[in-house]
Amino acid sequence: MNESTAIAITEPSQTGEARRAALALATRLCFAETERGKIGLLVTEVATNLILHGGGGVVVLRAIEQDDMLGIEVLGLDRGAGMVDVEECLQDGFSTAGTRGNGLGAIRRLADFFEIYSQPNKGTAILVHLWAKASPHAPPKIIEIGVVALPKLGEEISGDAWAWEGDQHRSLFLVVDGLGHGPAAASASSAAIRVFHDHRHQSPQHIVEAAHAALRSTRGAALAIAEINFEQQTVCFAGVGNIAASISSATEHHNLMSYNGTVGHEVRKIKEFTYLWYPSGLLTMHSDGISTQWKLDRYPGLSQKHPSLIAGVLYRDFSRDRDDVTMVVARGTGL
Repeated sequence: MNESTAIAITEPSQTGEARRAALALATRLCFAETERGKIGLLVTEVATNLILHGGGGVVVLRAIEQDDMLGIEVLGLDRGAGMVDVEECLQDGFSTAGTRGNGLGAIRRLADFFEIYSQPNKGTAILVHLWAKASPHAPPKIIEIGVVALPKLGEEISGDAWAWEGDQHRSLFLVVDGLGHGPAAASASSAAIRVFHDHRHQSPQHIVEAAHAALRSTRGAALAIAEINFEQQTVCFAGVGNIAASISSATEHHNLMSYNGTVGHEVRKIKEFTYLWYPSGLLTMHSDGISTQWKLDRYPGLSQKHPSLIAGVLYRDFSRDRDDVTMVVARGTGL
């Protein structure tokens, strides 16, 4: 449930590969035949748009869950010409590629949730959610979460991992990067995930300390934990190693502090830091598979989009092909 699948789309035949991957995921999630047909059409349209309008790109698929309802998230990411007027491009009949101009409109009609972000000459990102059954009418959430989590190019298993625990009072996030790549790195990350869930009622510092003891028989890992306390309006953070994290609002941005070291091996210090949380703020956490050079203010309006769209754009523009990637974005809804 926590990992993504990426399919590169550089020529038309790969749209079929993306469709087959989406249908396989829908089957594993027990989608009914009607919804399987919808996800097949959606992914085909998204991938075709990447070819026709983006000069190619990538489709990222991920299983999602809300109140025991399972669904599929689709990201379509390209670095093409982008759109000057997004709303105009969404109208049926509008096309810049000599087509009938129904693609984006069809995607929006089929989707349970649809959002798009585009910048002229910088590319376009499309986000779609489709649920296995009728779209759930859940009560408003206090926080929204978006993730891109992928193994290193050419690898099947990621050494990165992430996890979340939460309720209406607090949200607890973990991002962990097992040392190196492949199964041994994934084993270290899996051990950290188990500790995280087992100690979820404790503070970030105590969880990191427990992970340090539990990971001694593994390769070790870089690891960070952030706890958002909605009642106190604070973020409590503890990290060891190069997991980057930040919190931001419309006017503020703060990088969160980690100590050097490797959890499970050599840790000089484990300490917790407390920061103010903004009711509609953003928390970002990512492994070193994402460069730290990104700045959201270079993307006008992106911070107001769904966290999955934010994670997708940052992955598109700042991922390193030589490493596993985990990008977690959480946004408060202001409730």
